[in-house]
Amino acid sequence: MCKSRLAVMASRPTSRSSSSVPITDSGGYPRTTASNSSSPSGASLASKTSSSASLLALRNSLQETRDSLQETPTLYPFSEISAATKNFVASSSSSSRPCSLRGKDAVVFRRPFRGDPAALPARLAAVCKSHHSSLVRLLGASLAGGSIYLVYEHSPSAPLADCLRNPRNPNFTPLSSWMSRIQVAADLAQGLDYIHQHSGTIHNRIKASNVLVTEPHFRAKICHFGAADLAGEILADAGREEAAADAEISPLSSPSPKLKRSDSRRMKIEGTRGYMAPELLAGGSISRRSDVYALGVVLLELLSGEEPIKYRFDKGHNSLHKVSLIETAREAIGPVEDSAEHERRGRVRRWVDLRLRDSYPVDAAEDLIRVALRCVEEQAAARPDMTFVAGKVSQIFLHSKAWEERLRVPTDFSVSFAPR
Repeated sequence: MCKSRLAVMASRPTSRSSSSVPITDSGGYPRTTASNSSSPSGASLASKTSSSASLLALRNSLQETRDSLQETPTLYPFSEISAATKNFVASSSSSSRPCSLRGKDAVVFRRPFRGDPAALPARLAAVCKSHHSSLVRLLGASLAGGSIYLVYEHSPSAPLADCLRNPRNPNFTPLSSWMSRIQVAADLAQGLDYIHQHSGTIHNRIKASNVLVTEPHFRAKICHFGAADLAGEILADAGREEAAADAEISPLSSPSPKLKRSDSRRMKIEGTRGYMAPELLAGGSISRRSDVYALGVVLLELLSGEEPIKYRFDKGHNSLHKVSLIETAREAIGPVEDSAEHERRGRVRRWVDLRLRDSYPVDAAEDLIRVALRCVEEQAAARPDMTFVAGKVSQIFLHSKAWEERLRVPTDFSVSFAPR
């Protein structure tokens, strides 16, 4: 889903009438304009003409920028959504449908709607005003039959989960370099920081399958931005940490169309096991800290290539044994007071994805593991906010960039085999 990270809303410049203020000489009297273009006044006229042309070009450029940002959200008629998606024939494992709407490639996501229909236009307008290169852009929405249909832009991409774990070819990953992994980590951290600090909402669905890796430069975009708010999964005061203490938990692997509507006193928290913070599993409320927890899990996935939770067969006990990615990461890092640095670095190398072929700065990998482990602290209050996380990940990115530059083979030299 900035090269400058924040989009700026530019207002159209207003032109001034050149005749509103008379041009005067040093004595304060209006000056007569000569007809000779070679005179100083002629040069001034030429300069004004050039300035007017530049101003017109700037105005056109700003208008194009405003048009591309789409300040006015679209409330699509359901008949248009139905026709574009062929009555939304979604597969059993997905509630999304790619289509073309009004000449644009789009993806429509269906979610149960548990909010106030009268408040939807205002909320939709607020979400559509947010723009960031690490977020998939929301184009509009439609409401029908107890469901909300969210229309997002579509671009050539693949889910991060598929990039890390391709069942058809487990030994291959397009993210085969350290810099590609740390770039994705930086994009995710900055995108979620924008959601928390600038849009004032919560994502509530951070996981590897909801992150798109776009072509051709393998940049990351977060999907479903604003969906939790628009679908009514978050109460009006959910940006604060104390809403809905009696929330009902429903750990799901994918959104279900059979969820019941909730009133203003209850809401159903949906999520995927492995990404859900402990307080959610215990019946707590969603918050920015639960988003931070989910991001920490995704960062560990990026580093190891492994799933958050998997099961291995234990021959000794003849049963399945649950393996947590968080626990294996903690074992790799070891206690803080561990003084055997070479042993710790060895454990980190064995834990990090082997498909990176040991070509990465171990200290940077270790730093990123520590940041991720801070994000997945058991106590929500012990987790950092996204501004801190984004800053730390950016520092690791810059350190990794410097490491890459040092390893780059120089190309500005020549070799001569001629006799001396």
